[in-house]
Amino acid sequence: MSLPKALQSKEFRSTRVGVLSERLIVFSLATCATITVLITIGIIYMLVSQSAGFFASDAVTLKGFLTDTEWTALQSKDLAKAKFGILPLLSGTLRVTAIAMLIALPLGLVTAIYLSEFASPRIRSWLKPTLEVIAGIPTVVLGYFAILVISPSLQFFTDGFATFNATSAGIAVGILCLPMVCSLSEDAMRAVPRSLREGAYGLGCTPFETSIKVVVPAALSGIVSAFLLAFSRAIGETMVVALAAGTLPTFTFDPSQQAQTMTGFIVEMIKSESEYGTVQYFSLYGVAMTLFLITFGMTLIGQIIRRRFQEAYQ
Repeated sequence: MSLPKALQSKEFRSTRVGVLSERLIVFSLATCATITVLITIGIIYMLVSQSAGFFASDAVTLKGFLTDTEWTALQSKDLAKAKFGILPLLSGTLRVTAIAMLIALPLGLVTAIYLSEFASPRIRSWLKPTLEVIAGIPTVVLGYFAILVISPSLQFFTDGFATFNATSAGIAVGILCLPMVCSLSEDAMRAVPRSLREGAYGLGCTPFETSIKVVVPAALSGIVSAFLLAFSRAIGETMVVALAAGTLPTFTFDPSQQAQTMTGFIVEMIKSESEYGTVQYFSLYGVAMTLFLITFGMTLIGQIIRRRFQEAYQ
């Protein structure tokens, strides 16, 4: 058995210099991994320590934070009258995320099935770069696109939509997440062994039946991971929602109204004139901690689902 071409013209000999360089490379890799872990620990420590200043305030109770339907951290100058209920910000975040997922998940999955199972190499050669162009659009551009194009288009069909609304922001975030869902789902489907497809064809399945009943279930763990990753991306999106969703926290399920998300509030608080050490200032970290717990929970759920549906092929 001949050696691969990459190894035929190489001379591999263990020398002291080679062993030393190998150890240096391993040490560098271990150092990078350690720095990554330390950065993560530092971010979590900052969130916990700073958010403790918010929950330790007499103006904030955990019950009120979780159940109150008003959030007036920036609107109310009088601390005694300020309301710190997270539900309006959570409502806005979930509205935008749900609309984004309604666009990104079905469109991304259908596009991935087409690219993986039906598209010719020529069509795939121009459709894939097109999706990559969408993925490369800056989020600030998508935010302006939502204000200048999506909102007027919605108002053309009905007058119920405000200039800043959850639907426009959700559609823009959905466009942002679409390439991620499509690319990761297609990679998962193309990793399915060809023997499974040939077995389905041998049993008399059509190409469509093979795609839906064999390939998609076999790649389900990767597809679910793509969905959850897109969900986490949408719930943490900042620039699009800061521009297109509005700045008014509203506890409603109406997608035509303004919606301030948790990330949108964080941006507005950073730009505000709130002094360091005030309850309003520490509310920034309280909201950030809540957002971190939500995304962390989604990551854990994703790991459980991925292991539950993971398939191993020989």
